[in-house]
Amino acid sequence: MKILITSDWYAPVINGVVTSILNLRQGLEERGHEVRILTLSGNRKSYSKDGVTYIGSAPAGFIYPNARIRIVKAKQYMAELREWKPDIIHSNCEFSTFLSARSIAKKLNVPIVHTYHTVYENYTHYFCPSKKLGKSAVSTFSRIISNKTDCLIVPSAKVADLLRSYGVVKPIFVVPTGIDLSKFSPDSVVHDANAVKEKLGVPLSNKVLLYLGRLAKEKNCEELINAAAKLRDKPITLLVVGGGPIRSDLEQLVEKLELQDKVIFTGMVQPSRTKIYYSIGDLFLNASTSETQGLTYMEALASGLPLLCRRDACLKDVIEEGENGEMYDTEDELLELLERFLNSDKVLAYRENALKSAEKFSISTFAKSMEKIYESCLTPVNVSEFTSRS
Repeated sequence: MKILITSDWYAPVINGVVTSILNLRQGLEERGHEVRILTLSGNRKSYSKDGVTYIGSAPAGFIYPNARIRIVKAKQYMAELREWKPDIIHSNCEFSTFLSARSIAKKLNVPIVHTYHTVYENYTHYFCPSKKLGKSAVSTFSRIISNKTDCLIVPSAKVADLLRSYGVVKPIFVVPTGIDLSKFSPDSVVHDANAVKEKLGVPLSNKVLLYLGRLAKEKNCEELINAAAKLRDKPITLLVVGGGPIRSDLEQLVEKLELQDKVIFTGMVQPSRTKIYYSIGDLFLNASTSETQGLTYMEALASGLPLLCRRDACLKDVIEEGENGEMYDTEDELLELLERFLNSDKVLAYRENALKSAEKFSISTFAKSMEKIYESCLTPVNVSEFTSRS
């Protein structure tokens, strides 16, 4: 099967969409499919390299952080993709490359499937001062885009329910994004954990509570810092790995609460090094309810790291409470669960269960599920015969 994957973002950009596409491409090619990528370049120049077509673009951060918008037609490169004659188009962004995907699909009369990665209503503060107006705009925009596809893929049932509430009528399949489990396996990490802790300034006797992700308003990291303040007498270190627009605000909060000896910021780290931070963690924390799925949850589990996260629908098939982690609804519950974890004799069982539960998020499983959906779109049958969960 020839599969054209389109996205406004691609490597070397680092985000969940790019990780999903890279893993999907790998999994599909391992299954014998031919895959090409259509994306935006990091400048105004269009070019093609290693099966990836880059179209000239300009920054469009007013829409979404690090967003770019297509500014050239690149007729030659678009013609080359049409001449390649893909069997199916798989779109992964709703902006510039979605229009390109639609154009190619219509001219070749092939199906277009679309993965809805981002719950934009959680990000309306970036482009609209009114949350109500922003949510209405997102709902309308998402409905129009989604209903122009043959089917939708979403990473969790949470997103499927949201799209239905927007008025999306196309078939929706739930497919968790796959990750390369081998990259995060504890056996793959070769380093001296104590040496890493000492370099970071983490007392060797402390439990490491790890947050790894973007530092932005919608991630609710303040809640984790406030919890650390209330546990200042406990042998813990909150390790905050990542960068983002509110890092300085969070650092100021830490100074205000006089928690410099309890909260450590590492800044941005290369994807190849995140496994080191997972491996020195004792518990993975996340207070966000803006995730569609959250690849860091799967990466933490694959590293044998139990989860403690604010309750969210996207975690329904991720956290098995009492087994590989816990969920909380209030800050008081967060504190209670943290205290319980610090004094628990089940830590080893949590870690073992975390590793086992990560197996369902492999790249191979991901690719097989997507292959099944592609085949269903290429076969003239009643879509109602297919389940909305893969």
